[in-house]
Amino acid sequence: MTSSRTPAPDAAPASPAESALDPAIAARLKRGADGLVPAIAQQYDTGEVLMLGWMDDEALHRTLTTGRCTYWSRSRQEYWVKGDTSGHIQLVKSVALDCDADTVLIQVDQVGAACHTGDRTCFDADVLATEQGRDQ
Repeated sequence: MTSSRTPAPDAAPASPAESALDPAIAARLKRGADGLVPAIAQQYDTGEVLMLGWMDDEALHRTLTTGRCTYWSRSRQEYWVKGDTSGHIQLVKSVALDCDADTVLIQVDQVGAACHTGDRTCFDADVLATEQGRDQ
């Protein structure tokens, strides 16, 4: 399977000016100092939270225009399309910004595991204990 991983020319996320993202959307985004926004992938029909990735303007543009989730890898410093190497693709159903425009919610149809460990979600393996009987 061919990879759609594309290193950025300067090994950093694209600046808003370098992206083809709709300027009206780009103007609304509140990015971190690194130019990224958290992107939560959620199974569209069950509401199951699958994973958290990071997007810059170009990754969001690619996600909106291709129908496949594209993320920015902070460790590899490159774009990656979910499932290009594993076959565990995310087909985009909808994309929304939260009320502060600092987080993206992508509702997807997840094919296969969402987590790189092979688990269905990135939140399956390490559930933290909760306090029982705690006053709310």
